[in-house]
Amino acid sequence: MYLPLASQQTGRRAKAAIGSVATRLRQLAWAGTLLLLVSLVGPSVLAQGLPPELAAAWRNTRLPESALSLYVKEVGTVQPMIAINATESRNPASVMKTVTTWAGLSGLGSDYVWRTTILAKDGGRVDAQGTLLGPLYIKAGGDPFLTMQDLWGLLRQLRLRGIKNLTEVVVDRSLFGAVTIDPGAFDGAGDRPYNASPDAMMVGLGALRLVFQPDVAARKWVPVIDPPLRGVRVEGDIAWKDAVCPGSPSVSTQVVPSGDEFIIRVSGAAVGSCGEFSEYRLAFSQKTYFEGLFRMLWKELGGTLAKNVTEGRTPASAKPVVWHDSRTLGDVIRYINKHSNNVMARTLLLTLGAQQSGQGATSATGAAAALALLQSQGVDTRGWVIDNGAGLSRYSRLTAAGMGSMLDVAWRSPMMPEFISSLAIIGVDGTVRSRLRNGDAQGRAHLKTGTLRDAKALAGYVMGASGKRYILVKFVNDERAVAGGRAFDDALVSWLAQR
Repeated sequence: MYLPLASQQTGRRAKAAIGSVATRLRQLAWAGTLLLLVSLVGPSVLAQGLPPELAAAWRNTRLPESALSLYVKEVGTVQPMIAINATESRNPASVMKTVTTWAGLSGLGSDYVWRTTILAKDGGRVDAQGTLLGPLYIKAGGDPFLTMQDLWGLLRQLRLRGIKNLTEVVVDRSLFGAVTIDPGAFDGAGDRPYNASPDAMMVGLGALRLVFQPDVAARKWVPVIDPPLRGVRVEGDIAWKDAVCPGSPSVSTQVVPSGDEFIIRVSGAAVGSCGEFSEYRLAFSQKTYFEGLFRMLWKELGGTLAKNVTEGRTPASAKPVVWHDSRTLGDVIRYINKHSNNVMARTLLLTLGAQQSGQGATSATGAAAALALLQSQGVDTRGWVIDNGAGLSRYSRLTAAGMGSMLDVAWRSPMMPEFISSLAIIGVDGTVRSRLRNGDAQGRAHLKTGTLRDAKALAGYVMGASGKRYILVKFVNDERAVAGGRAFDDALVSWLAQR
């Protein structure tokens, strides 16, 4: 049909209008779908980057975003609120301890204890002079918290049973394999307790306590070595200062081998009004330390030892005489996480390996056991390298998203209270006791920190002002990570605590 020109223009305008309306309807439909999606999964799926206030705090670090892995999620939800480089494998430093402690807790149970057993032929028969017939065997149980007082108590129980004279002592360390490390290999600070080697028969972490006692009349500091083992002595002096105590004294110590002994050289100054203070240092290997301590305590208890303290296996015919059970694992992981104890974390990983694979556990078998356990729980461990379980490593790797999934699993577990209670409370205790004190965030976050030369990390749970709980995982790997990280961490925790 032919239409006049005016009618054709009117028709084109009508078609254009109809097209415009159709486009608008499609836009409205898409918007409706988008709003429905937001209502179902929350706004976090749409904006997983940093909010403005945190973006400003990150810019102040002067670090590239490529160095940051961040994962933040409300407990009980699916989508993260913030996910930045969350699947990148990063060095987590001491945050690795949360992996080890959760694997240990869920794999061994909160009531697990380490048992150190002393055995002998026929259960410890003695002659008329109190001499034990045959060797005394010490079956090491890998107790990470065995103290000098605990060992003294064990030996005292032997004396109460009439055992006085020993011919030979055999220490059975077969629970662990070849796990001895060079304490100085990581950073050259071989005398620092955080570098202590793990050992199945470890007492007091193998560290000497150097006590500085004040002599007010002489205005001098008197050093005392505890325990007073043979083969170690102190040289040098700590200068006496008069002032109001400024806090914990800081002195310099250096452990130097000299022939068959060790010299601890001390220097520096300390304020007299601070009173007695202590420093802990490594000098001996774990085996040498244990032998010296055993000899000292046994002699103090009136016992004798004819031969040596050697290493070997406990025969099947030997019978238990006395034993000591450690603190429960639920108690031990609080010390590991709140105080970031490396050698205890290493020992826990080895214990998990021994329980899963049998005697002769190594860091490798412990790591394999932990990974298998976590994977069975649905934790995403892709890109993970557990290494020694303590995080004192250049090779350890975790992902922020995978770590977040582990924290989510832990939250939904019946053992959640024990695990969370092991983490340091912001502004209250542990490694974060001095952080965000007297502010809104104080007491609202249970966290584990991690710091190495080029890695800074933070992970745990934060309770917001609304009562909601948030999972937080942050890793920064960069040569300047330590210098610029703390302010951003505090801003992140405060932001979540105020939600």
